[in-house]
Amino acid sequence: MPSAQKNAINNNDITVDISVTLGTADLRVHQLLKLGRGAVVELDRDINDYVDIYANDVLIGHGEVIITDNETIGISVTDTVSE
Repeated sequence: MPSAQKNAINNNDITVDISVTLGTADLRVHQLLKLGRGAVVELDRDINDYVDIYANDVLIGHGEVIITDNETIGISVTDTVSE
């Protein structure tokens, strides 16, 4: 059994980058350069549409944007994607 302990991985040593995509927009460089404070960029999704959740740039699920009790933004996972 000592060999099993050699191959064990401590979960604290694993880092996963989580990102959420609210939507996308296509802009030309000159349009991007004209953006200033207060500019609004229209996305390709409706306000009630789901958001995409990625782990290390791999789509893992969908969710909804929520405001937490601490007045911060959170994501409520609604479904997961399996390959």
